[in-house]
Amino acid sequence: MTDNHALLQQFGVTEREIDQAIGLVKIPEVDDADLYFEHSISDSVSLEEGIVKKASKHVSQGVGVRATAGEKTGYAYTDEVTLEQLQIAAKTAKYIARSPGDGAIVATAGNTPAPRSLYPVTTPATEVATKEKVDLLERINTIARSYDPKIKNVMASFATENKTVMVASSEGWVLGDVQPLSRLQVTCIAEDNGVRQMGSFGGGGRGEFSFFFDENRFEHYAKEAARQAIVNLHAAPAPAGMMDVVLAPGWPGILLHEAIGHGLEADFNRKKTSAFTDRIGEKVASPLCTVVDDGTIPGRRGSLNMDDEGTATSRTTLIENGILKGYITDRLNARLMGIPLTGNGRRESFMSMPMPRMTNTFMLAGESDPEDIIRSVKNGLYAVSFGGGQVDITNGMFVFSASEAYLIEDGKVTRPVKDATLIGNGPEVLTRVSMVGNDLKLDDGIGTCGKDGQSVPVGVGLPTIKIEGMTVGGTDHG
Repeated sequence: MTDNHALLQQFGVTEREIDQAIGLVKIPEVDDADLYFEHSISDSVSLEEGIVKKASKHVSQGVGVRATAGEKTGYAYTDEVTLEQLQIAAKTAKYIARSPGDGAIVATAGNTPAPRSLYPVTTPATEVATKEKVDLLERINTIARSYDPKIKNVMASFATENKTVMVASSEGWVLGDVQPLSRLQVTCIAEDNGVRQMGSFGGGGRGEFSFFFDENRFEHYAKEAARQAIVNLHAAPAPAGMMDVVLAPGWPGILLHEAIGHGLEADFNRKKTSAFTDRIGEKVASPLCTVVDDGTIPGRRGSLNMDDEGTATSRTTLIENGILKGYITDRLNARLMGIPLTGNGRRESFMSMPMPRMTNTFMLAGESDPEDIIRSVKNGLYAVSFGGGQVDITNGMFVFSASEAYLIEDGKVTRPVKDATLIGNGPEVLTRVSMVGNDLKLDDGIGTCGKDGQSVPVGVGLPTIKIEGMTVGGTDHG
């Protein structure tokens, strides 16, 4: 968290000007109003075929003004942070939101955060010289190519952002934060006898440039991307049909995020379009499953000191021992639904309205030994990593493609397979979880979540889990 005086100076506004803008928008018909100021510096550099293909730097600044009345939201923004533009935006938001005749709903008190620092940073990665970043990518290129002669191309990119935000509420408080973010991504192409396969790995979080050198993380990323490409080069076509599936710990939690997490966002449930609507208190998963969303883990990609509405992030239990406990909320949906505010109001930028979004979403560890989980499967699939996927929020149906997977035969992980897809229904899949490992792992910090055209950084996690009787799509039909 950062002090208000410094924030006001950075954005070139005074408390009086903020009060004036809030005063224009907060009329009796408006339930809630706020201003969201943002200054962002982002840069990226990418290397391919041993040379720098692209380097860019972008600076943006602006303010968004929001007014809510009942279920209606008025939103306007400007990239000129001046009193005149603030007043124009405030009036525009007010007129959009104004909803005469339907009665006002009393706003709940904001859950304003105590100052904290989940990501102390002295040297943001955006301030590191481009040459140092290029040198890092060149080292990655050398490491990945030396892993195996079949690695024919390496693509590596480093992207950073340093964002300063300030939220001023009609409830009379002003809060701000400085939010660093960085991500290193490596993709390798392997080729042998005309067959080409890809492997990808990376990581990051809310920390300094030195994070990628701690424990030689950059070297690990390069070798993992190369290893995955070589594994896929020799993979056989995946079988198709119903079988037991074991998900590896860490990044496979993306399946949990997509197939279950989105359905637990409050806006979908308020509009009754989620497969989890009106099911709080009901059994929705195996008793072995406890799922949380936690935006308070230091340094994680999905963590924030406060959300984009100025609410403290929190650790929210969504499913406990198979029972649905609650949803993740922003201010609007918490107020309209009369449920707790969880600090999950997030937006891509000052040009976007906030909405309930996940932070770091994961299943808690169980008691099973991961090796026992593998041994319990006679014929099945072991999914280590995932690529793309799709989910239908209304019914929970999903399709996910595994980027690294293996057969399980007689309780042992054996041959690698390619082109495996997992097909199922999110709520139903949770009921089929029969074993949960004691090895919870969070992902390495690469997740980006899309919703209604907005992208935000997120984290996922999972222990090793066994799902009984899941549909696997493949190209080997026996």
